[in-house]
Amino acid sequence: MQIFADGANLVDMRELYREPLIRGFTTNPTLMRQAGIVDYEKFAREVISYIPDRPISFEVFSDEFREMEQQALKIASWGENVFVKIPVTNTRRESSVPLICRLSQKGVRLNVTALLTLQQVREVAAAMKSCPAGYISVFAGRIADTGRDPVPVMSDALDTIAEHENLQLMWASPRELLNVFQADAIGCHVITATKDILRKLSLVGKDLDAYSLETVKMFRDDAVKAGFSI
Repeated sequence: MQIFADGANLVDMRELYREPLIRGFTTNPTLMRQAGIVDYEKFAREVISYIPDRPISFEVFSDEFREMEQQALKIASWGENVFVKIPVTNTRRESSVPLICRLSQKGVRLNVTALLTLQQVREVAAAMKSCPAGYISVFAGRIADTGRDPVPVMSDALDTIAEHENLQLMWASPRELLNVFQADAIGCHVITATKDILRKLSLVGKDLDAYSLETVKMFRDDAVKAGFSI
């Protein structure tokens, strides 16, 4: 399974690019806004100049399909490693499937995003049959946020796209490091992860007794620093 770093902080992205474990990158308008990005194209081109040889996804942001298509074609022209993120619907809940079909037929590498249901996976996979290469990004973390176990959904999604050799399933919006192991266990192709989650990779295999003691020390140190008394 491949791990893609999810974020829009250029310093972090350059740092993570030096990590062989990180096989690709993803961004979205929300992450870019949080990072203070104001010039979309300038930021994207700068990222691509530092990361020219690993997949990186940039998302369209129009709510109109004709303009989405224009944005997608422009974004795709920025680099051979660029994948264009297309949301599964617009904000009016109108399906992006016709647009996905057109872009696939034009040879645009796609990352179709914000999927949460198997029906969406089936429709999008069929629409991407002509895509030279693409990711289907299922937001497993958001499924979990609703109290549902995302693992069976992701496993079924893998089966659904199995016949499409040009497509890979992306486990998106993980909530904890455990999700990396869950995704790997079912054979998911890619998982995205923010820097906060990636930092926790250093904890893999950590002795739990030692971790318990560190936790106790943390509570004690914070109580002392706060000057608590009873």
